[in-house]
Amino acid sequence: MGDKETSLSRRGLLAGAGAVAAGSVVASCSQSSESDDEHWDETCDVLCVGSGAAGATAAITATAQGAEVLILEKMPYPGGTTAKSGGVAWIFNNFLLKEKGIDDRKEDALKYAVRYGYSREYDPDSPTLGLDETRFGVIESFYDHGSEAVDFLRETGAVQFKEFRLYQLDKPAPDYADHLPENKVPSGRCLEPAEGSGATGGGGSLFGQLSDYLEAQGVPVMLDTQVTRIVKDTDGRVTGVEALRDGEPLRIRAKRGVVFATGGYSHNVELCNLHQPSVYGSCAMPGSTGDFIPLAQEAGAKMGNLGYAWRSQVVMDEAVNSRAVGLGAFVLPGDSMILVNKYGKRVVNEKRDYNDRTQAHFPYDPAHEEYPNHLLFMVFDARSLDAFGGAFPLPTPYIGQSHVLKGANVDELARKIDAQLAQWSGKTGGVKLAEDFTANLGDTISRYNAFAEAGVDADFGRGKYRYDREWHKLFSARREGTEQPENPYPNITMHPFASEGPYFAIVLAPGTLDTAGGPQINADAQILGPDNEPIPGLYGAGNCIASPTGQAYLGAGGTIGPALAFGYVAGKHAAES
Repeated sequence: MGDKETSLSRRGLLAGAGAVAAGSVVASCSQSSESDDEHWDETCDVLCVGSGAAGATAAITATAQGAEVLILEKMPYPGGTTAKSGGVAWIFNNFLLKEKGIDDRKEDALKYAVRYGYSREYDPDSPTLGLDETRFGVIESFYDHGSEAVDFLRETGAVQFKEFRLYQLDKPAPDYADHLPENKVPSGRCLEPAEGSGATGGGGSLFGQLSDYLEAQGVPVMLDTQVTRIVKDTDGRVTGVEALRDGEPLRIRAKRGVVFATGGYSHNVELCNLHQPSVYGSCAMPGSTGDFIPLAQEAGAKMGNLGYAWRSQVVMDEAVNSRAVGLGAFVLPGDSMILVNKYGKRVVNEKRDYNDRTQAHFPYDPAHEEYPNHLLFMVFDARSLDAFGGAFPLPTPYIGQSHVLKGANVDELARKIDAQLAQWSGKTGGVKLAEDFTANLGDTISRYNAFAEAGVDADFGRGKYRYDREWHKLFSARREGTEQPENPYPNITMHPFASEGPYFAIVLAPGTLDTAGGPQINADAQILGPDNEPIPGLYGAGNCIASPTGQAYLGAGGTIGPALAFGYVAGKHAAES
């Protein structure tokens, strides 16, 4: 297979850090017959395209079934976005819940997932909870096989897991919608690698353990290899792919199946403009360019919802300079801090989870033909900067950073915000502050201060739910050396603003961890055709398919959990085909 063949390894990941995808997708589907065998450059049983959590799990599972497996990765390093993630996996009815005697009943669990992920369709009295049979079957499959996938990885020795607990607080992480009445098990579903876990290292540890196991099993991966065609035989079965490797064409036969796990399309601006409400930047790796979508379309795949994404706000000053951002504004630190729109008004509970909070950017105002929340402004005072500085996106105190604007008073702060917006006018549709922004912001702060003193946010319920309070404690722990006292007010997430400046602002824009829209799968992770029948030999898992959980980010690890589950399902079904 040449000098570009390698085992999945941490060494490969580190060697290629920062590279971008080579080439562009040439979407086509060619047909072959058995007489074409002599034209295959490589042959395997199961071909996995993509080397993150979904692709690696599919490869491990197929290998365990006795299949000969090959992995293709278009980037010069393996691991995908998994390798830079937190490495947490959200799993229904997992082994730790069972050990504790906690009954994560399927009926209740599915109601929570569908109520959260498909709220406009949810019908608790329907046998499929209001969904069509296909999507209900997929989310049911996640329940049935997620814990099975984790147990399989544990039993093979590939990865051991432990309960994910909030760093420094030593508490189990609450689900992002822990407060929904349908959620009967509001914490305990989050797992992380038993070794090497942590706020920033968990994804590298998870990927490293998966890759070490594959290396021990002798499973090869071809780097810098981009699929350009899905090959089908005259009966319509997928039999392999065509690819480019260092500019040279390559044909690879897959006797049992091809599993795509190539990530979302956050770095494909054209697809984002077509299918997303707005994406200024993404935490996804640069290889997330939606390669599978045109390939699957040419293969006759039925598209699921293409508009889904795992969302997070991003710092606009960073995103305008590089679409690939290092971090999202996952948890907004600070207690004397609010988010306001161009009119100087609050529009959201600032302490909600990143996926749901980012949705606040998208409402349309038909009275003014505009999106008033297109950009939002994180406004805070010297207390929050001094007490919580260094918790992203707050800078370390007294170290100037371009993304932080400072005004001696509200008037000066507004002028600086408008001046910055003017510089970005060509990239934002001309967003600028409303004429009454300053007056409204003053009123908004006064109203917020009264809520902080009373301990009840009458507008948005900030701090009402366990998620708000516990993640706030984690990301708004007072820094060492601060002169600010503990928050003495009844709601720990809120503190009144100082009566005098300086005041500060950070401009936030909608972004993603990655998109989550693509072809529709069934319960066996098979890609469906327009007749809702599976395309034989073609599978999908991870962020390249339509999200199995709809728009719901169920809890910490809400992306990796389904990736592990459907990587496992796809690898097993393909190997047994």
